[in-house]
Amino acid sequence: MHPPGSEDFESTAVGWLLDVVPPDYRLHGVLRRYPVALATMARYHSKACVEAARQGYRMARTDLAGALPPHAIDTVLAAYRKEGARLAATAEAVALVERALRGEVFTPKMSLPSAEPRSEEPESAEPRGTGPEAAEQRPVRAKAEPKAAAQTTAKAKAAEGRPTGAKAAEEQRARAKAEEEQRAEAKAQEERRAGAKAAEERPAGAKAAEERPAGAKAARAKAAGQKAGGVKAEAAERGRTGTTDQGSTGTPRNSAGRGRSDLART
Repeated sequence: MHPPGSEDFESTAVGWLLDVVPPDYRLHGVLRRYPVALATMARYHSKACVEAARQGYRMARTDLAGALPPHAIDTVLAAYRKEGARLAATAEAVALVERALRGEVFTPKMSLPSAEPRSEEPESAEPRGTGPEAAEQRPVRAKAEPKAAAQTTAKAKAAEGRPTGAKAAEEQRARAKAEEEQRAEAKAQEERRAGAKAAEERPAGAKAAEERPAGAKAARAKAAGQKAGGVKAEAAERGRTGTTDQGSTGTPRNSAGRGRSDLART
């Protein structure tokens, strides 16, 4: 088909549209004389084919269950997918041809690359979003794509936040140094507390050392007093013993004197 605006566009468009519609449409000369009418009929026909393919794809397992083996049903579904993609592409092309026949002018536009991250998916030969299965999966894909984009963004942020090997080693050394400083600080605080406690206990020891000579002096004084008391007691005992002895020896002496006195008087 020649591009819109060219001299042979309408003739080539009519030939292509007649290939889209059923062959019996060629019997109607009005469709050749008025290409817009042919394009309109082709648009409805192509849309009906797409919808029929989608409905057939949805009901294939139910309609063919028991009549075909499972592997044959899978082959039928594959045919629906392939033909559905072709029919959807044809319907889209028919719509564009109809717009061109109605006089719409198409301005070429430069397609810019999308800024959104793309998820890596294997490309298939079938056009995306054109077959019956794609039409059913379109809402699922619409929900899955933002989720995949969010996961990709999260992975990118995680990769940016993940430190490199040298940076990780440096951070590990810094943490080890900080822990060592904390241990040294704790040890210094423990030593300061021990020194303060020893300083508090030192005056008590000095006081005890001062009180110790006083106690010894008191003990010596007590011992001296006890000794002096013992000496006095011993002296007193000796004095009592001497007096008793004197008394016992003086009695005979007096008797002797009295005897001499008696003799003298005689």
